[in-house]
Amino acid sequence: MASTTTTPTAAAASAAGDDDEVIRDFGPMLRVYKSGRLERPLVAPPVAPGHDAATGVDSKDVHLGDYSVRLYLPPSARAVTNRLPVVVYIHGGGFVAESAASPNYHRFLNRLAAAVPAVCVSVDYRLAPEHPLPAAYDDCLAALRWVFSPDAADTWIAAHGDLARVFVAGDSAGGNICHHLAMHHHDAPRLKGAVFIHPWFWGSEAVGEETRDAEGRARGAGLWMFACPDTSGMDDPRMNPMAPGAPGLERLACDRVMVCAAEGDFLRWRAHAYAAAVAAARGGGVEVLETEGEGHVFYLFDPDGDKAKEMMDRMVAFVNADAAA
Repeated sequence: MASTTTTPTAAAASAAGDDDEVIRDFGPMLRVYKSGRLERPLVAPPVAPGHDAATGVDSKDVHLGDYSVRLYLPPSARAVTNRLPVVVYIHGGGFVAESAASPNYHRFLNRLAAAVPAVCVSVDYRLAPEHPLPAAYDDCLAALRWVFSPDAADTWIAAHGDLARVFVAGDSAGGNICHHLAMHHHDAPRLKGAVFIHPWFWGSEAVGEETRDAEGRARGAGLWMFACPDTSGMDDPRMNPMAPGAPGLERLACDRVMVCAAEGDFLRWRAHAYAAAVAAARGGGVEVLETEGEGHVFYLFDPDGDKAKEMMDRMVAFVNADAAA
C-alpha cells in the first residue's frame, strides 16, 4: 500500500498560527494570543489550604459566589481569651494574575497570621481580562463587607476576630484596591488601619524621578488600560488618587495609614507622593517604610531575607500599635 501524508486544512493551519501569535504582551504577567488564549507565565501552581507545619497556622477556603476568601487562623487563637485583629489582604498581580492560592501569598499570609497574631482574610477576586475591572474592586469590597457582617462571616471570624480592629493590606494592584476599599468603606466600625505595599498608582504627570517620557508613561499604565476598558485614562481616580478632581483623601475611612516603598521599584516615587498627599489631607499620621536595595514586592520572592523580615516586623508593629499603647 502506498504511504499517504495528511495535509492540515487551511482553516486548521490558520487557527494554529493564530494561537502562536501574541497580540498583547505584558511581560511575565499576561500574554494575549490572537486566538483568545491567555497565558500567565509568572503564576505558579496553586497550593491547597490546610495546616502549615512551619507556623502552626490553619487555613481554609470559603466560597462566596463570584469570589472566595482564604482564612488563616494562628495557633494562639485557641490559647488566648482576647479577640485578635483581622487583616484583610488583597494580593497583587496587575489585576490579571495571581490568586489567594499562589504559593508566595499563601506562605506570606501564614507567616503574617502567626506573627501578629491575627485572623487573616486573603481575598481571591476575579481577574481581568476574563472579568474586566471593576470586578476586582467589587469583589474585594463585598469581601470586606462580609467580614463585618455578623450573619455572613465565618465562624473563625465570629469566634476569634475583633471587628473593632480590622485592617486592610495589599501589594501592587492589591495596594491600589486597598485604597478603593478605604475610600468606599463608610460603615461602622471604621477600619483600624491600611497598609499599602508598593501600591500601583500612576498618572499622566510625573512625580519625583519618574520618567517624563510620554511613551514610557503610557507603558506604565498599559496593563491598567487593558484590565479596565471603561477607564478615563491614567488620571482615572482609581489609578491616580491624586488627580485633579479625584475624591479627597481625607475620606479614607481608616484610623492609621502605612505606606511601603522599595528603592529599586519604578513605583517608588508614586508611593511617596501618595503618602505625602494622604498626610497633608489628614494632618499627618502616615507611617512610611522604604526598603533600600530591593525591588517591587521583593518580600514575596525572598521571604527569609533580612529586608523581608524587617518589613514583616514593621507591619506587625503597625497592627499591634493600639494594643501595645
